[in-house]
Amino acid sequence: MTVTAAEVREVVSQVLSELRREHAAPTQASPPASPAAPAAPPPVSASPSAPPSAPPSSAPSPAVAATPVPSARPARTAAGDIDVPDPTAPAERHRIGVVDPANPAGLANLASTTAARLAVGRAGPRPRTSTALLFSADHAVTQDAIFGDVPQAMLDELGMFTVQTRVTDQDEFLLRPDLGRSLSDEARTTIAERCVAKPQVQIVVGDGLSAAAVTNNVPQIYPVIVQGLTAAGVSIGTPFFVRYCRVGVMNDINDLVHADVVLLLIGERPGLGVADALSVYSGYQPTAGKTDAHRDVICMITPNGGTNPLEAGAFAVEHVKTVLQHHASGVELRLMQSGSR
Repeated sequence: MTVTAAEVREVVSQVLSELRREHAAPTQASPPASPAAPAAPPPVSASPSAPPSAPPSSAPSPAVAATPVPSARPARTAAGDIDVPDPTAPAERHRIGVVDPANPAGLANLASTTAARLAVGRAGPRPRTSTALLFSADHAVTQDAIFGDVPQAMLDELGMFTVQTRVTDQDEFLLRPDLGRSLSDEARTTIAERCVAKPQVQIVVGDGLSAAAVTNNVPQIYPVIVQGLTAAGVSIGTPFFVRYCRVGVMNDINDLVHADVVLLLIGERPGLGVADALSVYSGYQPTAGKTDAHRDVICMITPNGGTNPLEAGAFAVEHVKTVLQHHASGVELRLMQSGSR
């Protein structure tokens, strides 16, 4: 069967007319289109003629008069753009996306107990647009946290000089954690020359895996720690900053300064939701060969869903006093506190 050009144009015209009726959304249903007249079909490039039930010419254009779409679908603006709410806003981040859950209250309670991506719903087999956008936004924040730099102005304000581990660049830092646990030769020389020897507490700041954690939290927590230890009569060594820092560098540092306690304020590995969490690692007389079993940590220090840095600073001071009292940290300290030692 041969289809003529006129018949093709007529089918296209009817489809466009139907789409126009859907966007115009008249108050009454439109009657079905009349059978196609074989005479004089409109050109393909011409605008489709108005349907029989089209509103008078004084009515607003279809783009302006479009009816509101359901809440599950994004709204169209007058210009035809898709208006998607900011997915990082708290209301959007915690929105329940499951349609008609069997137990709405139970699902809401479950979702409120965690920052995990629960009850986000789906669009067929795929995530919704807002879910995909939020994931991309959170991933971008983690990249900025990992590959960012701690502002030199902040370190200058805190009176800290900078040294570096054996890592040479960010890619090597991610691929070679072992190099981040050892000081460079230049760093060892600088620390030996500039740091006070044998303090009770040596405070060190390291970028770790989140420069944002250091930038956002250290200006609040550091003064609390210094003031608390000073008020307790504890001597403090010369503070400094370590670039490309891993936790194990505490051993290398204390082999040079010989402090009773080393406090390391370091950025945690960022998550998809919180990328600026700080940790405070501490150890009693750390030295070569000591491991995580000999250390303590206060983690998830951030005003964004974690422990406030001011509160964490006060807790760190009390912990240091306990370590100095028992001359132990990590597992050994727990055994002594429990009476097993």
